[in-house]
Parts: sequence; C-alpha cells; structure tokens
Amino acid sequence: QVALQFPDELLADAVGVAGRMEAATGAEMYVLGDTTYGSCCVDEVAAEHVGAEAVLHYGPACLSPCRKLPVLHIFGQQPLDVRRCTEAFRELYPEQQSRVVVLSDVVYAHAMGELEQQLCPEYPNIIFSRLVCGDLPGPTVPGEERKFGRQFLVEAAGGLQDYAMFYVGAEGLALTSFMLTWNRCPFSSFNPVTGCGRRETLNVNRALMRRLYLVERARDAGVVGILVGTLGVAGYLTVLQHLRELLCRAGKRSYTLAVGKPNPAKLANFLEVDIFVLVACAQNSLLDSSDFYRPVVTPYELELACNPAREWTGNYLTDFRDLLPGACAHVELPPAVPTAEAVPDVSLITGKMRATHLCDPPTSQLPPSTTLACRDQTWALAEISPAASFLESRSWRGLKQQLGQTPVSKAVQGRRGIAIAYEDEGCEQ
Repeated sequence: QVALQFPDELLADAVGVAGRMEAATGAEMYVLGDTTYGSCCVDEVAAEHVGAEAVLHYGPACLSPCRKLPVLHIFGQQPLDVRRCTEAFRELYPEQQSRVVVLSDVVYAHAMGELEQQLCPEYPNIIFSRLVCGDLPGPTVPGEERKFGRQFLVEAAGGLQDYAMFYVGAEGLALTSFMLTWNRCPFSSFNPVTGCGRRETLNVNRALMRRLYLVERARDAGVVGILVGTLGVAGYLTVLQHLRELLCRAGKRSYTLAVGKPNPAKLANFLEVDIFVLVACAQNSLLDSSDFYRPVVTPYELELACNPAREWTGNYLTDFRDLLPGACAHVELPPAVPTAEAVPDVSLITGKMRATHLCDPPTSQLPPSTTLACRDQTWALAEISPAASFLESRSWRGLKQQLGQTPVSKAVQGRRGIAIAYEDEGCEQ
C-alpha cells in the first residue's frame, strides 16, 4: 500500500498516475490531496490513515526529514534554458575568480548538471549544491553546510561569508528563507519563467528588523498560542515540549492549538492569546502575519525572547530542529534566578517593567479545570486560567440561560426576506 501525495495544482493528473503505478507495480495506491498543512511537507498522518507503507511525494518539497515512513520525492522537471541562465550568470559575475554557491528550486534540479558543465571550466571557485532527502549519517565536516535539504562544502578560509549566492528559481518562500538564513551573503537569482537574472534587492536588514520587533512583542506577551503547523517533520514533538517548558519557566501561559493552515479568521477566535508561535517546516514558518489580529513568530524568535542564554549573533534560524539538543545551535536553559536578584527590564514597545529571568519548573501540575462552572467558582478559574481572566474583563460574556425568568409565550411568525430589506419594511424614498 503506497500513498501518492499531490499538491492542488497536480491533482488533475492523480488518477492517471495512480492507475499506471498500480498496473506497473501491483501495489495498492491511495491518492492524498488537500493536505492539512503545507503541501511541501509529507503528510504522514493521512498516509497512516490508509495503512500506507511508503509515500511518493509529487511537486515542490521542503525536504524536511520525516519520522516514520520512507519517502520518495518526485519533483517534476520544469523547463530551464541553460544557455540563457549561463549568460545571466556571466553578466552578474563578470569576474571569473568569483566565489559563488549555486542553489536551485527542486523543480530545476534536473538541469543543474548541464549548468555545472557550462560554468565550471570558466569559474574555478564555483560550488554547486546538491539535494539531500532526509538526514545524512555522521557529523558535518568543517566548511560543510547542510540546510534546507541542500548540501555543499565551502573551502575558502573565510567561510561562507566570502561567497555569493546564485539561486535558480522564482521568487518565493524558499528564496526568502535562504536570504534570511545566509544574510551575510549577497544574493542574485535567475527566474526561468521570465528568463531574467537580477541581484536580489530584498532589504534583509529591514526584514530582520521586522522579525526582531516581533521578538520584542513576544517578550511582552503573557499568553502564547503554540500553533502545530506540521505532524510529519521529525522532531516536532520534541520542540513542542521544549517550547512548553521554556514558556512555563518564563512565567507565560501557553496553549497548544492544531488549526490546520493558519489564517486570520481562525486565529482571531483566540482573543486572549497575545502572540502565536508556529511550529512548521523551514519554508512555512516565516508566516507574514501583517493581516493577523496577533503576530506570529518562529520558535527561534520565541527563544530569543524567553531564553536569556540565547543572544542575537546575526545568524537567523528558520529550521526548528537547530534548537533541539544535539544540534549545533542548541543553547541550554540557564538555571533559575531568585526574584529578588533578577534584573528588571523595560519594554521597548509599552514602556512598562517586565521580568526576563527564568524561574524553577513547577513541582506539581495545576488541577484540571472543568468546562462548566458555577458563577461563585469563576474567581477560582480566573486565578489559574488566562482565558477565564480575559473573559471576566470583557463587557459581553456570552448568552445567559436565565432559567425560569423568561415568560412563556406562543410562537409567532417572524420576519421574512433578507436583512437588507424585510418584506414588512417599507421602502424609503
């Protein structure tokens, strides 16, 4: 039993592909469509529902490692004019001793070998990255980069910051994630659709300033909603537990929410939440929350806000697995500081005092609260639940039953029509 996962734009071909695969292999094929989260991630949960033993993932992919099932990626082959791409590279890098790392979207990986044959004889310091599906065994060697499913080896003494980046693909989340992560490298790109090469003019500093502003918002937050944006990327359960522990020791209340693909309408239902943190793959974690009622940050930004031991070094992390124990960027939580010895901090947004130290983890769990409670018990729920406290501060708290207070009356016929013009209303001249 094999699950075939297609993005929305390829679902029209799913039936034909599944029929040919069954005829060729004899295996039973199941088509997965409309995934709960980003289509670039492997939907292991849906595959397990049908008892699949393997997953074939079609279309663009973030190449995040999976936890259980073996996965085969079929990226597809979008056309690439190698001659035009070579000319654009020469125009962008006229100096043949330039140090350049070539990256590409997965749908153009099939043409990178031909492009390498065209450029390597002229540019001795050029490096072509290769795609890697899953985690490679063994530790990284000095100068080796393994990020976003790409692997390449930098041999310059100054490291990666001595190189420029050349990306083959259209503008999108992948390129933005690359530019924020390798923000010390100048970027240029070639768009195969338009056939144009350009130097990327995204103001990385401005984008980073926006993300650091969200870090300040996270420091001010008292209630944090942890959005589960993936159920298939390896390590997501570990990072969820890590975020819960971090928020608990930072004195913040957290709620774990599984709402599928986040949108402003869904998250607006949780008014008591001050800020959200999205646990998703590296491409989908950088969510533009400008249209949201509350901002959405990444796990790395929440760590910057709540972990005093983590400092901003200029290296931005979009892969939450870099924060887990054993990773190169993991930082242990510092010991607790007594409240009397804690150094107070002032919010740069509200100007109010706030605590930035970590406290000891609680020795016992809070008693579970009931869904329904009498009015005289509301005060007790407000002490342990920010949601109940927020509800108490609102002028409208929902419908009241008023049992026995409403007089009995016969049913009458109501209005007919639509709200803009009921039938019993006269027309205004």
